[in-house]
Amino acid sequence: MTRHFFPIFILGICLANNIQAQVKTRTEDKNWTAQSAELANTLEADYIIRVGDIDNLGFGWPEGFDPFCSRSTEVHSYPWEAKKEDAAGFDRILMSSKFNPNASLTCGNDGYSAAYDPKLSKPVTYQLPTKILKDADIQNAYLQIFLDDFQSPTFCSKFRVTINGSRFAEAEKLLSFLDQTGPVGKLVTIPIPEEFYKGFKEKPVMSLYIDDVNGSGDGFAIDFIRLLVNRKRDNTCKGTIIGRVLDKETEQPIANATVFLADKSSVTTNAEGQFRITGVPTGYEIVSASYAGYNDGAAGADIGEGEDNPETVIYLKKGVQATFNNQSIRVGETVSLNNIMFDQGKSDLRAESKPELDKVVQFLQANPGAEIELSGHTSSEGMAAMNRSLSYLRVNACKEYIVQKGIDPGRVIAVGYGPDKPVAPNDTEPNRAKNRRVEMRVVKI
Repeated sequence: MTRHFFPIFILGICLANNIQAQVKTRTEDKNWTAQSAELANTLEADYIIRVGDIDNLGFGWPEGFDPFCSRSTEVHSYPWEAKKEDAAGFDRILMSSKFNPNASLTCGNDGYSAAYDPKLSKPVTYQLPTKILKDADIQNAYLQIFLDDFQSPTFCSKFRVTINGSRFAEAEKLLSFLDQTGPVGKLVTIPIPEEFYKGFKEKPVMSLYIDDVNGSGDGFAIDFIRLLVNRKRDNTCKGTIIGRVLDKETEQPIANATVFLADKSSVTTNAEGQFRITGVPTGYEIVSASYAGYNDGAAGADIGEGEDNPETVIYLKKGVQATFNNQSIRVGETVSLNNIMFDQGKSDLRAESKPELDKVVQFLQANPGAEIELSGHTSSEGMAAMNRSLSYLRVNACKEYIVQKGIDPGRVIAVGYGPDKPVAPNDTEPNRAKNRRVEMRVVKI
C-alpha cells in the first residue's frame, strides 16, 4: 500500500489567526466566525445561505487573502483535530463512506487517510435552511464550496453529489478534475440546474451530500458551503482565463474550437488555438472545449482577480464514429431530434416524443462510454429569460425519460439555450419552427 505523506509544517502567514481577511468581496456575509448565515437583499445575491464558518479549516487566512477573490490557499499542515464548536462535516478530515483503512488500494492513500477517524471522518448530509426562499422568484442559483485536498485524478476517487436526493452531475464532473495536492483549498462555484429550484421553494432545507463511491484513499475537507440565489455577477471579483486548445497526439493547435464554461458562456479559438475569457468570477472553474471529430476536453483554471492567472491548456483527443438512427455520427457532431413534442408553454413530454428518445437510449446502450448533451432551443417570441427556462425544463424532461430507462444521469447533460442559438432568422413562421428544436451533441464516445 502506497502512502503519500507531506511534511507537517506551519506557515506563519497562514496561522496568523487572521480569520476575517476579506478585503475586496462585496458581500454582507461578514460574520465569518458564525457557523451559519441567512441573508436577503445583499449586494452579492438576493439570498445567501451559508453553513460552516469561514476560517480556512481553522488555520486562518493569510494577511490580505480574500477567499472569494484569490486563487488557491497556501499549503497548510495536517492532520488537525476537529473542534467541538465546528458544525458536523466541516474543518475535519473526511473519507469515503466505503473507506477501509486496512484495505490495499490500487491508487494508494493520501496523507489525510492516515488521520482517519471512524466517527468523525464519515461524510455527512449538509443541511442548508431554505425557508427564506419560499416566496422567492429564483432566476439563478449557485452552489459555492471551499474545498480542500480533493484528488480524484491521483487516487481514483469517484465522487457522487446529490441535492435533495437527486444527482447533481455538474458538480460531480467538476470534482473529478480537482487535484489539490499540498494540501491547499480552493473556492468552487457551480451553477445549479433549474430542476432543483422547485425543491428550494417547497422544502425547509436543502440537503447536500458528497461522498466517494469507490472507497478510495482520497481524504478531503470542506471549510464552508454557501447557496447563492439570484447571484449578482457584477458584484463579484473577476479574473481572466487565457489558454490554448491542442490536439492531444500532435500538440498542434486547434482553430475554431468552442471553449465554454459551466454557465455555457463560450468563445472560439483563433488560428493558433488560443482563447481568452474575461470577466470570470474568481475561484476554480472547469474550462471545456469541443470540436467536431474530437471528444470534448477540459482543464481546471484557478482564477484570481485580474489578468495574472496561469495559462489553461486543454487537450482534445480524436474520437470514433458511431451509428445513430441508422446513420453515421461523429463525436462532437450535433443532430436534431425529430418529433420531440410539448404542449404550448408546457414542459410535459408528449407520448409521440418517446420513440425518438428511445433511439437516444439505444444509442447510449450500444455505446456505454458515450456521453451526450441535450440542448433545448426556442424561437424569439416572448421574453428571452422565460424561453431559456422553458427550453431547459423541456430538455430536462427528455433527460428524465432517458434516465428512467436505466442510463446513468452523469452521461446526459441538459442545457436550455432558449432563443440564443437560432439556426434561421426569426422572420417567418417556417423559420421560427426551425428554431424550436431539441438537439443532441455527442460529447464523448
